[in-house]
Amino acid sequence: MSRRKRALITGITGQDGSYLAEFLLDQGYEVVGMVRRTSTVNFDRIQHIQDKLTLVAGDLMDEVSLMAILKEHRPQEVYNLAAQSFVKTSWTQPVFTGEVTALGVTRVLDAIRMVDPEIRFYQASSSEMFGKVQQVPQTERTPYYPRSPYGVAKVYGHWITVNYRESYDLFACSGILFNHESPRRGLEFVTHKVTYHVAKIKLGLADRLPLGNLEAQRDWGYAPDYVRAMWLMLQEDHPDDYVVATGETHSVRRLCEVAFGSVGLNWEDYVYVNPDDLRPAEVDLLVGDASKARRELGWAPTVTFEQMIQMMVEADLETLRSQRQPMRL
Repeated sequence: MSRRKRALITGITGQDGSYLAEFLLDQGYEVVGMVRRTSTVNFDRIQHIQDKLTLVAGDLMDEVSLMAILKEHRPQEVYNLAAQSFVKTSWTQPVFTGEVTALGVTRVLDAIRMVDPEIRFYQASSSEMFGKVQQVPQTERTPYYPRSPYGVAKVYGHWITVNYRESYDLFACSGILFNHESPRRGLEFVTHKVTYHVAKIKLGLADRLPLGNLEAQRDWGYAPDYVRAMWLMLQEDHPDDYVVATGETHSVRRLCEVAFGSVGLNWEDYVYVNPDDLRPAEVDLLVGDASKARRELGWAPTVTFEQMIQMMVEADLETLRSQRQPMRL
């Protein structure tokens, strides 16, 4: 009887990490999650499955800890989802962003190379690498022109993955994922910022929503669809890189229309542009062409943009209502 597959997920407490952990458990995997040792660790997103996971302390800044985890737990697959992932923060913490989001990838790859080069590796690349886009839509062959320290760091992480694949014959893949959202998305991201404020305004807990560039356009998909694509990449016979996207683009203005409209409100009555929310260098238009992933992986999105935003608004309404309920003694 063959033993169950074991996967290591860095960034398991994040949106993608939690959905990927759920997915892999459903596939029969043993799941090891790496968490940074801090005084407070937020396990909210994995609380419902925490008893099924093996959580270990490690850090992308410390290659020794990465090697120790690989030696002890011997995973067949490693999904590197950990990063300093907030674009806005990357301007105020550019060096830290580079250390974690760029060099952290090298540390994981080097640990794999030295401990067990048979491990299959997934790197979470980002559509932010395209930045000032050189063609529309963006494919695996589109040149990169990042417009933030975060985007620059992700470009490094992508190319070092390619380099280790070609230099050391590692099974290393990059998923160039376009924006993907869910009720578990952090409030720092514009989609959840909007849906959360819509819920607060609907319940009378807020009256205005400050935003940055309303004309910025993004290709927004549903996070559980995207973690399935990550897994599919590591099941292929040969490693490669794939764009994962819906192929549709929507502006922040349209996001507001859908979110406010889902609760019967007019977004223009509540939204205003806050200069503090504008980026030093904006990415105006991102829309991906996932033809290769559809053709080779058999992947396709299952949830529409409108369905996803409505789902997020409903989840935020439920959360806020539950917080208002008086405690029963």
